[in-house]
This record gives sequence, structure tokens and C-alpha cells, in this order.
Amino acid sequence: MNTQDDAPTPAQILTRPDGATIAYRQLDGDGPGVVFLGGFMSDMEGSKAVALEDHCRATNRAFLRFDYTGHGQSSGDFADGTIGAWADDATFAIEELTRGPQVLVGSSMGGWIMLLVALRLKQRIAGLIGIAAAPDFTEDLIDRELTTEQRAVMQRDGKVEVACDYGDEPYTITQALIDDGREHLLLGKPIRLDLPVRLIQGIKDADVPWQTALRIQEMLESTDVEVTLVKDGGHRLSEAHDLDRLMGTLEALLKVLNQGP
Repeated sequence: MNTQDDAPTPAQILTRPDGATIAYRQLDGDGPGVVFLGGFMSDMEGSKAVALEDHCRATNRAFLRFDYTGHGQSSGDFADGTIGAWADDATFAIEELTRGPQVLVGSSMGGWIMLLVALRLKQRIAGLIGIAAAPDFTEDLIDRELTTEQRAVMQRDGKVEVACDYGDEPYTITQALIDDGREHLLLGKPIRLDLPVRLIQGIKDADVPWQTALRIQEMLESTDVEVTLVKDGGHRLSEAHDLDRLMGTLEALLKVLNQGP
């Protein structure tokens, strides 16, 4: 692990047993630690991940951010990835790189990953913060919205390109991603987690309907779930005031965790 100072932490490499590599940045510090889980086709250099690291450095809090395989500086091709594979990446990174209880902060797809990881590592996960969390998005937000023409391309090629609102490159959606996503759907049954959960969701989010946050809180078994709806908020929630809200939410959650039962 790294020693904290004022300089940015250098990217390091974690090698999986199969030879794939996961790039990460990490801070030592007090616990519970904080782990950021990025979104679909995002990387660990995004504004929320960097702001969280800066905040954790300033408060002497342990912190980890990383790239799933096929993302950012990690090995592999994005088009080969699936929800299950990226959840495996997150589980492996947390088990190998962190100690003690962790708070998972998941953005968009990362909100789905954080729930899957929390179900796998229940004894290690102290709390969750979802930012426009998007569990089941491969089914609810992609598969159901494919046009007839796109479905024909998918059937022929096993993949289809879908326009991306956040960059010049389209998303590559594979049949494997859709099929694997169906093996990890969460919102059709109780989510058996009993821990503090905070969900932040923009009402004007054009990618994830704000009602998704309410579905998540309804399905969670935990009674300590708070949903913050941001009236003028979009999907990214990465403006300065959004980041301030995120840090405030994190500190409030850590205060609850430090108080204990």
C-alpha cells in the first residue's frame, strides 16, 4: 500500500491469477476504508473518483480506486467484459488490496457492482453509497430499448454499437453482456443486505430513471436506507456542488458507522 503525502498516488498494477491486470491507485489511512467503483466504459480518473481520493487524503482515510478489465489502464478489451467479470475484478481487488471494513461508493454501473460485491463480501462491507446506481441496466435500460434493426445486427454479429452521449466513441453492447447481465439481476427479489445505504439520484438523469433509486431502497432488506433526489441533477452528478454533496454524504455515513450499534 502507498504512504500518503501531497503528491498524487502513482498507478499500480494488480495481476489476477489468469494473468489479466488491474490498474489501481490507493491510499493508506484510517478505516473504514473507501472504495470507488466506476461506471460503464468509465475509468478511475473521473472527477468523482479523484475528488474522493483528495477528500480521503485530507481526512487520512484509506481509499482505493481501480479500473475494471477492459477499462482505463487495465488489460483486456472492453467488448469482452461482462457484469459478472467486472464484479469479479472488484471482489478480487478489494480482497487483495484492502483490510478491514469498507464503504463502497458505486457510480452508475458501479452501483450494480457494489451491490453484487456487498452480497459476496458481507462481512467486509460496512456501508454503501450509490450515485445514479444502475442495477439491472443491461436488461431494463439496454435490451428493452434496442430497435428492431439493432436486434438484427446483434443476432447476426453478436454485438451492436450504441451511441454514447459522453464521448465520440459508441458503446459496444454484446450479446454476452446481455446474457450475463440476466444472471446477476437484483431488482426482482429482496436484496439481502442489512447495512447503511445512501442513494443519490438526479431527477433529470437521462440514463437512469430516478425511480430506480426507489426500487433499490424497496428491495433492500436494510431499514437504514436514505434516498437523496436532486431536482436539477443529471446522470453524472459531478459538478462542484454535487461533489460537495457526495463528500457530505460520505462523512455523515462514516459518523454513523463510527458510532456503532
